[in-house]
Amino acid sequence: MKQAIINLGAEALKVELPDGTDILTMGVPQVLQRPQAAVAAALAHPIATPPLRSLLQERLEQKPAARAVVVISDGTRPVPYRGEAGILWPILQCLLDAGLPPERICVLVATGTHRPMREDELRESLDPRLFSSGISIENHDCRAEDLVRLGCTSRGSDIWINRRFMEADIRILTGLVESHFMAGVSGGRKAVCPGLIGEQSTYVFHGPEYLAAPEARDLVLKGNPCHEEAVEVARTAGVDFIVNVTLDHRFQPTGVFAGELEAAHERAVQELREFVTIPVDHRYDMVITHGGFVGINHYQAAKAGVTAATLVRSKGRIVIVADNSDTDPVGSSTYRTLLHLLKLHGPQAFLRLIRSPDWRFTAEQWQVQMWAKAMTQLSMDKWVYYSPQLQPRDYAVIPGRDGNSFLPVQRRYENRLQTAAHVVERSTKAFYTEWIDRWGSPPAVAFLADGPYGIPELNTQTGGL
Repeated sequence: MKQAIINLGAEALKVELPDGTDILTMGVPQVLQRPQAAVAAALAHPIATPPLRSLLQERLEQKPAARAVVVISDGTRPVPYRGEAGILWPILQCLLDAGLPPERICVLVATGTHRPMREDELRESLDPRLFSSGISIENHDCRAEDLVRLGCTSRGSDIWINRRFMEADIRILTGLVESHFMAGVSGGRKAVCPGLIGEQSTYVFHGPEYLAAPEARDLVLKGNPCHEEAVEVARTAGVDFIVNVTLDHRFQPTGVFAGELEAAHERAVQELREFVTIPVDHRYDMVITHGGFVGINHYQAAKAGVTAATLVRSKGRIVIVADNSDTDPVGSSTYRTLLHLLKLHGPQAFLRLIRSPDWRFTAEQWQVQMWAKAMTQLSMDKWVYYSPQLQPRDYAVIPGRDGNSFLPVQRRYENRLQTAAHVVERSTKAFYTEWIDRWGSPPAVAFLADGPYGIPELNTQTGGL
């Protein structure tokens, strides 16, 4: 047997896999040895724009009573906002040193359509100095009545933006640049769109036509309508400065990229591609993956499922395990309802339904659409999904096979993370035996060690067979 590690963020689990399993991993980038110094250097020597201190000085000379907003990611992204590698307090310190009083600075959580972060979650994620500084912290509300309309994009969608952001004179974005299964990569412009836009605007940005585009996938920016729309919205709103980071598989910082909205983001994307791309010569009969840090619920675990689906043959299997530790381990009630529609009617019917002229766009249908796209490549009955937090009522709406079926009856639904390793081992063994009995030879098995973060790239010369 071959040993592997499943890193679910909160805990790393050891699993034993068949000897012939290919363990597919990202490259190993060089970790920043002095992250604090790297953050300071990035702020002092940004990309394609003057240093942050100079920018602040100029803006305050123009408007002494200027207000500033610093946009941060919500809890679904492991952005280093505290500790030695923390990027938030150095930015806030620059604002304070420039003469901005705390009451004219706001830290704004770019929740998009996600739920607001709770007080305890904010304290766990952010630099403790923030909470005694007098600087306010707010969650974006995509359904707020005071959103600001900025007109339409070139594709015709209305732009509605958070009012606090638009009323600020200094607008700084922060975030993590990682692969993204819709927008190509995260970070940069995504802090504004979808992070700070209205729910109605999200309906277009995550609409069925956009997501149906073949370019709406991991690491693709050129021709990707989600990326292009987000850039246009962020440009229209106006961004003065960004600070983005890249991380390795252990969530340690590998780069800090500060400066102009597009130039700094593009530099980060260039470096990201070098270590997250996994060259692969062929598809597999079984792909095992996990939700990683981001898989706090089934909604977020879609990223792992979509990535795995690109790598599996039509007669194969996919096994996904995740630590769905969120308040609702599946997702919102709307997401549950849409997911149940997918389970009841199948991916092809679901995709036809949401593109029907009679369909009324529904929040979070985009994530179910991505599941459906993946399940057109591999039918629902060939997916195994497991999270120890899920109960029978949850699996009743989740497409695919309940991973608990691979556990002894007395061990099912007991909410112990270690059982995820048992599900991987037992489901793999069952499929391995079934495949040999049917085809007479062992299946080709792959384990995506980095879950949704490592992006397989099939060799086009071999046809990805």
